[in-house]
Amino acid sequence: MSLKRAFDVTVASVAILVFALPMAIVAFAVRLTSKGPALYWSDRVGRDNRLFSMPKFRTMRIDAPVVATHLLKDANRHLTPIGGFLRKTSLDELPQLWCILKGEMSLVGPRPALFNQDDLIAARTARGVHRLAPGLTGWAQVNGRDELSVPEKVALDAEYCTRQSFYFDLRILLMTAIKVTGAAGVSH
Repeated sequence: MSLKRAFDVTVASVAILVFALPMAIVAFAVRLTSKGPALYWSDRVGRDNRLFSMPKFRTMRIDAPVVATHLLKDANRHLTPIGGFLRKTSLDELPQLWCILKGEMSLVGPRPALFNQDDLIAARTARGVHRLAPGLTGWAQVNGRDELSVPEKVALDAEYCTRQSFYFDLRILLMTAIKVTGAAGVSH
């Protein structure tokens, strides 16, 4: 685990430096194209089901309901003018590098559930997945992302739990880079 933490801190630190200018541009673009702050702070479930605040660049209008996007009847109606682009390119996720530095997240792990995703939280807890730090990316994300049902996500998260290793994390990070480049598995 100490190797994983050292790797997380090193990569997140370098990524923050590399992406500082792009993040500033995204923040400016969000503010320019919609009302409200550039960042959206979301209450998420972390390791051992403890809540933490996770930042994202805001992709939804400020009056959007606070639920998982797939639960909205017409998610596109709630997107900001550049929200779809930010989600497809995963640029909205870059502020989470801060959570990695703080130790609330890891580069690789199960994606953090919203505080009100009771079905996902309960299923993960039953499978022991809640013991892991949530990740910027994960095994479920590279195997379907938004296209997966809750049971499929949990099964993949549980598989990651048993298979996790430094090399498996590297494989997931490489697969993530390939998927993000092609915007694969993003429905909103």
